[in-house]
Amino acid sequence: MDNGANSYRRFREEGDAEGFVELIRDYRDGLILYLDTFVHDYRTAEELAEDTFVMLGVKKPKDKGKGSFKTWLYTMGRNIALMYLRKKRRRGETPLEDCDAITQSGESLEESYIREEDKVTVHRAMRSLSPDQRQILWLVYFEDLSVAEAASVMKRSLHAAEALACRARKALKEKLMTEGFVYENI
Repeated sequence: MDNGANSYRRFREEGDAEGFVELIRDYRDGLILYLDTFVHDYRTAEELAEDTFVMLGVKKPKDKGKGSFKTWLYTMGRNIALMYLRKKRRRGETPLEDCDAITQSGESLEESYIREEDKVTVHRAMRSLSPDQRQILWLVYFEDLSVAEAASVMKRSLHAAEALACRARKALKEKLMTEGFVYENI
């Protein structure tokens, strides 16, 4: 049982509010960034992540324990995001895009600028991929899930997820190379 599952169990079964606080602290940022790959609006992704945690806190669904807690949480968040997108499509809304530049202290302005430009290039290239390709790359490389866990979140077989990840890496590499991006570990 991983740490998230322990925290959730303490909250769900023992009423330990600190366990719920630990869940939010440990998984909030990653969940927001993951949901942003669906909705392309950071503020909306924050609201959807909040909805996911509210559902955990109010309904207290039971974790079946088949996978990691993170996989289960991200699957719930994904389902909430898909419901949101279906409702939004019916209402005919258009997404807003935010791009916040974050600089780390201690680096020069030039290094910071180059690093941010590289991030923008990679994100732009990822947005040109299909939604499934974007999702598999995000889960595996940004959320550190295994391909098997990503397959579970995406509701695909392991073989299909591995093939999708391979095609997505290849497509991303080709897109980055056409934009002149050089990185030897792609």
